[in-house]
Amino acid sequence: MIRVANLSFTYAGSQKTAVRQLDFHVAKGEIFGFLGPSGAGKSTTQKILNGLLRGYEGEVTVLERPLSTWGSDYYEHIGVSFELPNHYLKLTAVENLTYYSALYQAKTRPPLELLAMVGLENDGDLPVGRFSKGMKNRLSVARALVHSPELLFLDEPTSGLDPVNARRIKNIIRQQQAAGKTIFLTTHDMHVASDLCDRVAFIVDGEIKLIDAPDRLRLQYGRRQVQVAFQQNGHVEQAMFELAGLAENGRFQQLLRDEAIQTMHTQEATLEEIFIEVTGRQLA
Repeated sequence: MIRVANLSFTYAGSQKTAVRQLDFHVAKGEIFGFLGPSGAGKSTTQKILNGLLRGYEGEVTVLERPLSTWGSDYYEHIGVSFELPNHYLKLTAVENLTYYSALYQAKTRPPLELLAMVGLENDGDLPVGRFSKGMKNRLSVARALVHSPELLFLDEPTSGLDPVNARRIKNIIRQQQAAGKTIFLTTHDMHVASDLCDRVAFIVDGEIKLIDAPDRLRLQYGRRQVQVAFQQNGHVEQAMFELAGLAENGRFQQLLRDEAIQTMHTQEATLEEIFIEVTGRQLA
């Protein structure tokens, strides 16, 4: 769906390259995570891919066509949810979605159906200027889905959301993937990336440091150990065991047989820990 080779971009008047020689691809039906701290180049890359920034160097192919050859018909195929919501604040949510629906030639989904998907079915007649940041973000996701695009660009889609609505948006993203859609997800939230992404790219200072599947990264950078917490003499005690030879470990067998086990966890590294180790940078 997306192929990028030697992509570089510098904003006019800036001495600093925003993104530098990026190379990656996104397969059809994949959720691809672009992860990094603020200012890393995530949003710049997304703006290039969705056609808002021109004048880049390198090669970008989307939907089997060079990006530079697409015209306005490109937007019939992609949906975009920006990190900073950009709605018509004096219009209601229904009016916003109705207006955007009219811009597409493709068949569009009813506004009330989209609002129900993101949990705003009771707020459709409110002016969007009265929405909270989280409500505006959910409306952005709904707007990206108006024309059922085959490729979605989602920039921090769970930003400002409470856990219930964050879960709702993540479920929508999974449903889109199950329907065969491709999702390019930019975020600094490693929990979102870990939950959703088939592969992730770590980007820092405009350069990609690593691309791989979260599960492979956790195994590669984690410790091959298991931590057991158990109740003993009224206290919770802990013991660590190597995974190699665990089935024959007498102490481990004794704990399972004789003690009240509270928890048992293998010691995979989190994506945030891996990011810090690989890049030397925090996500904040």
